[in-house]
Amino acid sequence: MSKWTSINGLRVAIDGPSGSGKGTIAAMVGKAVGLTVMDTGLLYRFLGWRANEQGVDLDDEQAVVSVVNEVIAEMDWRTEGIFFENRDCTQLLRGEDVGACASKVAAMPLIREHLLELQRKIAESGCVMDGRDIGTVVLPDAEAKFFLTASNRERARRRWAQLQQSDAEVTLNQVIADLKARDSRDSERDCSPLERAKDAIEIDSTTMRIDEVIDRVLAVLERRKLIF
Repeated sequence: MSKWTSINGLRVAIDGPSGSGKGTIAAMVGKAVGLTVMDTGLLYRFLGWRANEQGVDLDDEQAVVSVVNEVIAEMDWRTEGIFFENRDCTQLLRGEDVGACASKVAAMPLIREHLLELQRKIAESGCVMDGRDIGTVVLPDAEAKFFLTASNRERARRRWAQLQQSDAEVTLNQVIADLKARDSRDSERDCSPLERAKDAIEIDSTTMRIDEVIDRVLAVLERRKLIF
């Protein structure tokens, strides 16, 4: 049961680079205030994974676009993750190889255009939505916006620890290199680059505990009378 009650239709946007903790924070804030949590990064991961599984050239935007409608129709996007063919494939989508596929399709303007209305429609009834362009593009009029960040090494350490849980054979240095490459692709792309919305509150969680970050987010929502 949630500790707080949110105003009707409250939309909380949480953006940040990979490993910044936005997914964890979004999930816990959503639980605390009783809102649906939507991980948009997982949506792009699913699309990239599915297109790759079908042998689609991920450098061919039109080819990827051709499978978007089919993919959207077949998937079930829930707070818990993404379900496909009656199975939860969320953990499968967390791998580094799938992340590389996601980064490619996420840079395609036509793909982002196709998925924009889907994300906005889901948000209409209120939700905590995390991603990389939520506060700037998807929900520019969200009632509250946050931008989470942390040092490169700390983000890599978190990601590496997460990968160890699935017995992934990857070194910390490899994760650091992958994060830097991902950051470059996300921030330098022409379409919806990763950036902080001007009215977003930035939180550097490098030396903060998870509960400290959550307390700060909730304090902002309470101060603005968005939760009570």
